[in-house]
Amino acid sequence: MAGGGMAALGVKTERAAQYKGRMTLAVAMTCLVAAVGGAIFGYDIGISGGVTSMDPFLEKFFPVVFHRKNSGGKNNYCKYDNQGLAAFTSSLYLAGLVASLVASPVTRNYGRKASIVCGGVSFLIGAALNVAAVNLAMLILGRIMLGVGIGFGNQAVPLYLSEMAPAHLRGGLNMMFQLATTLGIFTANLINYGTQNIKPWGWRLSLGLAAAPALLMTLAGLFLPETPNSLIERGRVEEGRRVLERIRGTADVDAEFTDMVEASELANTIEHPFRNILEPRNRPQLVMAVCMPAFQILTGINSILFYAPVLFQSMGFGSNASLYSSVLTGAVLFSSTLISIGTVDRLGRRKLLISGGIQMIVCQVIVAVILGAKFGADKQLSRSYSIAVVVVICLFVLAFGWSWGPLGWTVPSEIFPLETRSAGQSITVAVNLLFTFAIAQAFLSLLCAFKFGIFLFFAGWITVMTVFVCVFLPETKGVPIEEMVLLWRKHWFWKKVMPADMPLEDGWGAAPATNNHK
Repeated sequence: MAGGGMAALGVKTERAAQYKGRMTLAVAMTCLVAAVGGAIFGYDIGISGGVTSMDPFLEKFFPVVFHRKNSGGKNNYCKYDNQGLAAFTSSLYLAGLVASLVASPVTRNYGRKASIVCGGVSFLIGAALNVAAVNLAMLILGRIMLGVGIGFGNQAVPLYLSEMAPAHLRGGLNMMFQLATTLGIFTANLINYGTQNIKPWGWRLSLGLAAAPALLMTLAGLFLPETPNSLIERGRVEEGRRVLERIRGTADVDAEFTDMVEASELANTIEHPFRNILEPRNRPQLVMAVCMPAFQILTGINSILFYAPVLFQSMGFGSNASLYSSVLTGAVLFSSTLISIGTVDRLGRRKLLISGGIQMIVCQVIVAVILGAKFGADKQLSRSYSIAVVVVICLFVLAFGWSWGPLGWTVPSEIFPLETRSAGQSITVAVNLLFTFAIAQAFLSLLCAFKFGIFLFFAGWITVMTVFVCVFLPETKGVPIEEMVLLWRKHWFWKKVMPADMPLEDGWGAAPATNNHK
């Protein structure tokens, strides 16, 4: 719990210049394996949009949509407007939201590995239910179990990556999660493209292959080392130091180890992390934990990724052409994440977020103009304009892939002090999944109602979030994760929000001499 003397604890001085270590094989392998959790998330994003455009799947579970799609008499923007179909996509994210909050105490009390393994097992169960589904209830239950897996995985994996990575490489290594997510999306699009012609059970193969990354994540999670931060927080201090020396490739880890110990001392005084995170001194991190994932979804990217085949078919693309276009956007997203990995620790977070935001605004406006001028309720796009739309959407996806895609996860995962880190990550994941659920459930109806204006709706939000980054987000490049709290005291705005009795040199401020903390 929060107490008057607690202010004396926590990271007190900046020791970043004293950190030793290098990129070791241990870090590379553990980050690579842990990031497979992102592939699970990405695979599901990509796979759901593909199967919902397959006639055998629609005919079995959503016959109303199937007949509307093939009747030719419905408004192009409204062919797929069905709340049951939207629920198939969105139910996973509502379950993930709840699971992410449950995952927080598991991650804190039992370690990051425990949540990673729980996520993998839940996803395996969900994949099995989906591939064997004989009715809509079984299909939705499978989606709920997939959501539980995603809630645990998305809560634990970014934390694991942030804590294992050296400070000067943390941005790039943390993006392994997003890279794996984009690889999962791309793989799902390729599989959908291949299974669409396997009738009538191709959709089962698409859904069932989700078990592959889940199995890899589960098995690998059993052999991963726990993070030093988690071991120290749970009282296994000497083991934590041994792991730290192994992953840094040197015995000279005194500075980083001291930061971890000081942070764990404060963490262990906190009985209610979710209550503590509401305190004024944690206000900047809480705002970022809410705004960054919300803005990431309000770019509109998930609408494109969930419903890419549906969206392209609504614009008049044939079934094969729509799936091919979604494969193309998946490939662009994957490749653009590589750009971000190579530049984030050199250029910094702010430059990538701002430049990506500007490009996405321009792309959304161009698509809206083309659709508004050349596409309507009862007419199709010409071939040349169809190609133009795909190109501009790819440019939009490219910008998202080097900016808000990876950084929407990276920034929240690296800014919290240890005592609220698992709670903060749970809030980040919960907000992400809440907005993902809302957009997934509402998008088909919004497309029907707003028509081309849906792209202007998202462009407006991207404008807001780009301004938000310019004004409120300090640059976190190269700042050690345990010293991140000192950064907010230097920011022109957040230093006015945080308590006045928190001098920079003491981190948390000076405590009265009468308070003892051992």
